[in-house]
Formats: sequence, structure tokens, C-alpha cells
Amino acid sequence: MAKVCWPYFDPEYENFSNRINPPRVSVDNDSCHECTLIKFDSINKPGILLEVVQILTDLDFIITKAYISSDGGWFMDVFHVTDQQGKKITDSKTIDFIEKALGPKGKSTEGVRSWQGKRVGVHSIGDHTAIELIGRDRPGLLSEISAVLASLQFNVIAAEVWTHNRRIACVLYVNDATNQAIDDSKRLSIMEEQLNHILRGCEDDEKVARTSFSMGFTHMDRRLHQMLFADRDYESAGVTTTDVDCPPSFRPKIRIERIVEKGYSVVSVRCKDRAKLMFDIVCTLTDMQYVVFHATISSEGQYASQEYFIRHMDGCTLDTEGEKERVIKCIEAAIKRRVSEGVSLELCAKDRVGLLSEVTRILRENGLTVSRAGVSTIGEKGLNVFYVRDASGNPVDMKIIEALRKEIGQTVMVNVKRVPSNAKAPAETRGWAKTSFFFGNLLESPQQRMRRRPIILVDN
Repeated sequence: MAKVCWPYFDPEYENFSNRINPPRVSVDNDSCHECTLIKFDSINKPGILLEVVQILTDLDFIITKAYISSDGGWFMDVFHVTDQQGKKITDSKTIDFIEKALGPKGKSTEGVRSWQGKRVGVHSIGDHTAIELIGRDRPGLLSEISAVLASLQFNVIAAEVWTHNRRIACVLYVNDATNQAIDDSKRLSIMEEQLNHILRGCEDDEKVARTSFSMGFTHMDRRLHQMLFADRDYESAGVTTTDVDCPPSFRPKIRIERIVEKGYSVVSVRCKDRAKLMFDIVCTLTDMQYVVFHATISSEGQYASQEYFIRHMDGCTLDTEGEKERVIKCIEAAIKRRVSEGVSLELCAKDRVGLLSEVTRILRENGLTVSRAGVSTIGEKGLNVFYVRDASGNPVDMKIIEALRKEIGQTVMVNVKRVPSNAKAPAETRGWAKTSFFFGNLLESPQQRMRRRPIILVDN
């Protein structure tokens, strides 16, 4: 068995090394006609690749190519990125932020937290209580969860909901009527008891579902990966909706080989390209305690090819078939968790206690089930995005959309879009609804957005 140990980093030495050789970052718009090159050099340390990729992902950049090298004491990488419209990154404020966040004075994700443009994913949203939920998915479950929170007078100011392999994971940020985090242990205990009752349903086993609370800080996307990984959602639970809709040519193809002379295991991934794909894979490898020493990323039309040279943190490669099979299953699950095809609903309304409960109730009563959701609050406006199917997991009949329009009326602005099955980003739509699920596009002020006439749009 090849064994190459990861070097020990003394904290004081690391700080001293950073002062002598500070990180260097450059944003290059001249070398390539089609994209922006972000070059980053730094002293190597565990987890640094994920930190950098997380920042680029939170800025909603599309990574079309990347070259990573971190074997030894120095970390070097080059990212080819575009915005969601496939254009170069030319905004001076965004470029300045990248240089500060990744440069000598940056604190990685710490720097992103204070950037007022980001509201979800890095959570600069003020006082809140974070609730984590994991359980068995079923139609109407999100509606039941939000109804409990509304009945207890808790307002959901941000949330992410993922479903995969018949499991559901949620991270919700809630506060009370005074916009403060909830610190009343009695109220939290009541909330926990009621949410656990809903999540478990007829099951009494605590392993089936659980609720946890945190007064601290978490990155939603990474936490959702960790929760589903700990829940072992990568183990097969039968044929999923994603598997039915996804043709064989688009299913992830993952291969693991071993380079004996270099002491690496090489993980090769080829799958349908989409936004945040690299983050999802690197996040999962990191949480499985694998270190990426080299990597190459490229996009070819609808497909992405990614290759990672890895070792476990103890220096070992993947030598047994059992280890290889587990890594393959976990990466495939990480890729599929964020996949959402079919119809997305984007809703904008004045924020209030019970808004999420009201909207999810209407979805449930119209026979729709939510496969993924994102909730955010900007100013006084609540912005919700739901990826929906019917109760059987099939595409939504557009007659149901008409019923939704009649019920919601003019109190909520609604945009309905079909999510392309072969695109990295949602197609552009009309009017205010040009904003998509990528929250970096929500920098337009709520006043500007709400001045526009309430409409409902349907893109076929």
C-alpha cells in the first residue's frame, strides 16, 4: 500500500509563512477572449482548494476550466470563469472584492460574509437561529414544516431545501417578530418536538429524522452536503426521479485509477455540465477527508470532464474495491443532489410571518411536490424559488399553473420557467423575471423590482 503522509502545519509557522509569502491573486481579462482568468498562488494548507472554489461559487461564477497544483508547500491554480450569461467578469466592485477576499488581507469565506450583495450561501443576514432538518421525504412535507414555524410565529428569512434518494435536508434561518434570534429554550424545545414529530411520521426510530439548532454560522450548500452524506443518501433507495428523467448518456461516469509511482489515486468524472459542479465534487472529497493535489477541469458543450489526483489525509490511496465504490457513490450523489429539471416557480412578495407556509400550502393543494427550494429575504421582500413536480414525480401539467395563478392572484409576483435539461443556467426570460435561482443576480434593489407591474410569466 502506497503511503505518503500529509505534512504537519504548525499554526505559528503557517502565519509566519503567510507574512513572508502572502497569497497572490490576479484577475486577467486580456489573455482570453471568452472568459476571465483568476490566478491564485498561496502557501499550501489543508482545505484551501475548497475555500477558493467556495468563494467563486458564492459569486455565481461559471467555472469553464481550471488547473490545480498543490503538491508540496505551494498552492497554484488558474480558473477560467464567466458570469451566468457567459460573459467576462468586468464589474470593478466584483473584481475588487475577489482581490481582497483571496489576497493577503482576505480571510477566505470570512471576507465574503461582509459583502452586502450576498444574502444566501454566505448568510450576511443579521440575527437568526439556524435550524437543520433531515428526514424521509414525502409530498407536502415542506408545507407541514413551514406551517409549524408559522403557528409558532417564527419567520423564515432564508432557507435551502434539497431532496435526494427519498431523503430531505433543510437548513432554515428563522427569527421572531422583533427580527432577533430565538434564545427562549422553551420555545425551541416546542419547535423541536413538533418538527421531529412531522419528520418521523409513523416512524419512532430517531435515526429516521432529526432536528438540530445552531446560533452560529454555517454555509448552507456545504452543510446540506454534509447532512446528506452523514445520512448515507448515497446508498441506493431504488430508482429515483432523476434516474428516470436522465438518459444514460447524461448520467455521471466516474472512474478511479491508481498511479503507483506517484502515490495518487486519480478520480475521473464525466457528466452533464451545470453550475456549481466543481464545488459539489470538491466539497464532498474534502468532507470525506481526501486531499486534492492536482486537478484539471474542462467543459465541452453540454458535458464536463474533471480529473482529481487525490490521497486520503493519512496519505493512503484508494486500494480496495470497497473504498473505490464508496467514493464513486458519494461523488455521484453529490452531483445529483443539486440537479433539478422540469418547472421552477419564482415568487416575490412582501415578507411576513407565514409567507412560506401560505405558498407551500397552495403548492400542496394543487398537487405539486417540491424537489428543491431556495428562500431569501432582501429588505422587506421575500424571494422564493421552488423546483416542482406533481405528486407522482412527473412534469407539471400547465393547467395546474393556471390554477395557481387564480389562487395567488396579484398579491405575489410569479415567474414560471421550464428548467432546461441540457443547460448550465436557466434560460433568460422576460420582465423582472430575468432573475434566476442564482442569488448573485438579486443585487437589484427590492424597490426597483417591486415597482414593476405584477405579472405571471410562462416559458415553454
